[in-house]
Amino acid sequence: MDKKKNISMAVIKRLPKYQRYLREMLNNDIDRISSKELSEKIGFTASQIRQDLNCFGDFGQQGYGYNVADLYKEICNILGLTKQYKTIIIGAGNIGQAIANYTNFQKMNFDLVGIFDTNPKLCGLKINDIEIRDIDLLGEFLKENNVDIAIICVPSRSAQGICDMVVKGGIKGIWNFAPIDLSIPKEVIVENVHLSESLLTLSCLMNGAI
Repeated sequence: MDKKKNISMAVIKRLPKYQRYLREMLNNDIDRISSKELSEKIGFTASQIRQDLNCFGDFGQQGYGYNVADLYKEICNILGLTKQYKTIIIGAGNIGQAIANYTNFQKMNFDLVGIFDTNPKLCGLKINDIEIRDIDLLGEFLKENNVDIAIICVPSRSAQGICDMVVKGGIKGIWNFAPIDLSIPKEVIVENVHLSESLLTLSCLMNGAI
């Protein structure tokens, strides 16, 4: 357990890619794979793969490689995918609706239980059988439903207020699509998805930054 405290964010960010490729291998009936073969598929060096996986345990055997099913299970466990997460979306605009319609999240145990918005024209409509509720009902909903993750898809001017509301309601994880850095207590985890920053990074790289 102490070992895990020293794991870098860069390693954590690579884990979902391992999980995705291993799932594809399982679907293609691949039983085992070496770090060299995995390197050729995933694009990381074999040394990097071994170092990353060694952060969490000894999963491979010399001369055999990795059992794909076992490694996939272990990485899913590390990623927390053995748990069920109750999630809500706040902001039923284009991004919020796109996330609500992405059914793969449900397959990964992220259970969407509520959608909220301030627009009266949207309230009462349904996305995948989930009714869009008025934001005024959010506080009571959080009290009654033990929600784990809030997905914030509102304009930057509203995001901090929404953040404060969900933190007060007991939320411990926020997936933030608002273009603003949120102020949060240390016990709450935030993953920011700033779309414009990602696009500008692409532009920078296209113009020879490295």
